[in-house]
Amino acid sequence: MTEVIDAGQHQAETGEKGLRSGTLGLLSSVVIGLASTAPAYSLAATLGFVVVALEGGKQAPAIMILAFIPMICIAYAYQELNKEVPDCGTTFTWAAKAFGPRAGWLGGWGIIVADIIVMANLAQIAGQYGFLLIGSDNIAANKWWVALAGCVWIAVMTWICYIGIEVSAKLQYALLGVEIVVLSIFSVTALTKVYGHHAPVGSIHPALSWFNPMHITSFKGFTTAILLAIFIYWGWDTAVSVNEETADSSKIPGRAAVISTLVLVGTYLLVTVAAQAYAGTGDTGIGLANADNSGDVLSILGKAVLGSGVAKVLIFMVLTSAAASTLTTILPTARTSLSMAAFKAAPSHFARIHPKYLTPTWSTVVMGGVSIIFYVGLTILSDSILADTIGSIGLAIAFYYGLTGFACVWWFRKRLTTSFRDFVLRGLLPFAGGLMLLAAFVESAKNMYASDYGNTSFHGIGGVFILGIGSLLLGVVMMFIWQLFSPDYFRGRTLNAATNVVVLDDGTLDQVGVGTPDSPQRQHTVLPPDELDGREDDQLDPTP
Repeated sequence: MTEVIDAGQHQAETGEKGLRSGTLGLLSSVVIGLASTAPAYSLAATLGFVVVALEGGKQAPAIMILAFIPMICIAYAYQELNKEVPDCGTTFTWAAKAFGPRAGWLGGWGIIVADIIVMANLAQIAGQYGFLLIGSDNIAANKWWVALAGCVWIAVMTWICYIGIEVSAKLQYALLGVEIVVLSIFSVTALTKVYGHHAPVGSIHPALSWFNPMHITSFKGFTTAILLAIFIYWGWDTAVSVNEETADSSKIPGRAAVISTLVLVGTYLLVTVAAQAYAGTGDTGIGLANADNSGDVLSILGKAVLGSGVAKVLIFMVLTSAAASTLTTILPTARTSLSMAAFKAAPSHFARIHPKYLTPTWSTVVMGGVSIIFYVGLTILSDSILADTIGSIGLAIAFYYGLTGFACVWWFRKRLTTSFRDFVLRGLLPFAGGLMLLAAFVESAKNMYASDYGNTSFHGIGGVFILGIGSLLLGVVMMFIWQLFSPDYFRGRTLNAATNVVVLDDGTLDQVGVGTPDSPQRQHTVLPPDELDGREDDQLDPTP
């Protein structure tokens, strides 16, 4: 049997939790952030639903811009919090330090829930597009064959994450490269055909009104579309969750998150405009408002824009996009549960690190296993996995992203007036992002409660609401159960506002990942919150 080690016991070439430190640079981190978002997969699975939510309106590009605003605001919150506390637990750690252990625990649960739910979506896309790639269209329409392929897919991706982040990162370069190149070819070809009058009936020339949200007539459609678009952007925070495996962990991950978000908005606008111009917003044929095509937009349009032969490349691209996103979905979940275990907010087994691969063992394998169980269960209960999971994921995303924004403001509250930069990047933008996501969460939850929302309902309540809100409430129950077994975390003994920020004997600050100043190589003292708030920013930067 292979020996495993607990986080914090292995120090050679590793961080405090035993992960392989210094493995990723800025480019690798940006690639992981983009790959986790999976532009091709996200657009294939979501763009049609956005247009349907807008009831055939042409403001999908405006939705992409509006959803980008809270994303960039929260990306800056991640950047600033990561500068001070570069811990792989991200929202879990930051919310616990800002608001207390229960807020942190629920923030970590939000990350885990969102990632497990999206794995069902990814597996569904991977299964369908895998069969489409080999020309087995009939099998691709059979949910049980798709489910079997999806389960195998999750198992393979889990194994790749298990054997090392270096393997995962190198694979991301190839997968993301294919994705960006093919999306660009598709967009340019579609727009060329539109302006060259070679597009089908129903195509339309792009107009400035597409970018004006005031043309949206339905408020319910607007909030639904925004939550769907938030899902499209979601994933860039993976670049921050692997911070303990990144060179210059206090700076590079945050920069990578911001860069990833900026690249995404450009990509999404280009593809959305091109797809809408070529297909139009009709509810028949290849029109984007045709509900029958909503979960498979790029496959449908690929054949029309590129021809059936070249369209295979587009199908392969979506498949590779799903592969990239599956890999980078497992990474943050495993590291969140690793951090929770290191601080005794989860069973200690989740803190185990493989001695050779230096990856979380239990955290990675359990993530894959639970994802398969959830996917099979959802396949049994729902006839529309794509639609139901995308809506419910949006609630979890809005919850933990919004919590991160508010945690940033509260953590830096006594330092917001030290400079204009601090006021904007640590206060104004994170607070605005948090408010926008809170509003989207509340309004969307109200809409989802209706039995006719989505494609599944139970006893008069929408299935999307049950899946989204129910999974978060399950976290509350799990939290109180775990409190019975691990009271130290919930009493603030293992993680609190002062944990992690320490002074070395040379006067600089450093991070102790497991939250206990036990390193024999250096002298340090934990600073209380009041003393922290009085220090200048350059003193608080955790890198010498």
